[in-house]
Amino acid sequence: MNIYKLIIVIIVLLITQRGMTQIHTENIEYKDGDYVLEGYIAYDESFTGERPGVLVVHDWMGVGEYSKMRCEMLAKLGYFAFAADIYGKGVRPTSPEEAGKQAGKYKGDRNLFRSRVNAALDEMKKQKLVNKSKIAAIGYCFGGTGVLELGRSGADIKGIISFHGNLDTPTPNDAKNIKARILVCHGGADPFVPAEQVKAFDEEMKNANINYKFISYEGAVHSFTNPFSGNDPSKGAAYNEKADKDSWEDMKSFFAEIF
Repeated sequence: MNIYKLIIVIIVLLITQRGMTQIHTENIEYKDGDYVLEGYIAYDESFTGERPGVLVVHDWMGVGEYSKMRCEMLAKLGYFAFAADIYGKGVRPTSPEEAGKQAGKYKGDRNLFRSRVNAALDEMKKQKLVNKSKIAAIGYCFGGTGVLELGRSGADIKGIISFHGNLDTPTPNDAKNIKARILVCHGGADPFVPAEQVKAFDEEMKNANINYKFISYEGAVHSFTNPFSGNDPSKGAAYNEKADKDSWEDMKSFFAEIF
C-alpha cells in the first residue's frame, strides 16, 4: 500500500469513528423529597448496554455550560454522565454574589448538601444504561466539597474525585463512613484552600484509614480546570491549561483502576 492510499484509509477511519460517536444529552427532572431539581445527562448512543456512571457536581455557578461540557467529555470516554443539580430547578446564579449566596447555604448545612448529592446519585442509579456496580462521583470547586460529603455520608460507590474543591468539613469523624477510593486534584498555589486545611484533610483520611491519593499541580490556583475562570492567577482563581490536562489524565487513570 503506497503512502497516498494509506492516508486515504486513515482519513476514512477517522471520519467513520467520528460518525459512530453519537452523544445524547437531555435535561432530567428529579426530586429531593418535594424539592424539584433539574440535572443533565450525557451518554454515547452508538453502543448499547450498561456502562460505568459518573456523577458530576457543579461549581458554585450551578448546572451550566461548564458542567454540561464535562458531562459530554465523559460521555465520549464511554461513561454515563449525570450532572447533579444542588440548587434546584431554575436556580442558576448569574453573578458571583448570587453564586456565593447559594453555595453558602449548602456549605453551612452539610446535611442538606449531602441530601442533594445523594438524591442525584439515587436518580442516576435509576437509569437503565448505568452499571450500578461501577459508579464514581467528581466535583469542581463547590462540587468538590459536595462529592467529599457524599463519601462521608456513606455512599456506596467506587470512587470520588475532587477538582480544586474545599476539603474542610464540620464532621471529620464521618470519614469512617467512606467506602470509595478518593482522588484529590489540588492547585498547588490555591489561596482558598490553605495548607492547614490540606493538613487537616490528610489527618482525617489517615485516621479513618481511607484509600486516597492527593495530587498537587504546581503553580495552579483555584478553579484551574475551568476556562471561564480567566487567566490571571493573581485573582486566586484562574485557568491553567497544563494542570487541567494533567488532572483529566489523572482522572482517566483513576477510573481505569477502580472500574
